[in-house]
Amino acid sequence: MGSFSIWHWIIVLVVVVLVFGTKKLSSVGKDLGEGIKGFKKGLKDGDETPPPPSQLGNERRENGETPREGAPQDSQRKDS
Repeated sequence: MGSFSIWHWIIVLVVVVLVFGTKKLSSVGKDLGEGIKGFKKGLKDGDETPPPPSQLGNERRENGETPREGAPQDSQRKDS
């Protein structure tokens, strides 16, 4: 029960080509290549370092609450 020899792989390749056909296999290969390119691009875009967190998120208000992200600060609130 050793590994497959080159002849085993050639027979498997021939059977796969006979079952699926060359047109279907070429389209699958093209789709796979585009998927890999998209994955690499996504990894490259994700390498950018995020901006540092603002110091406002670490401050506590007078009543002890921490401000929510996106919530207006006291200086930004509009008086009604």
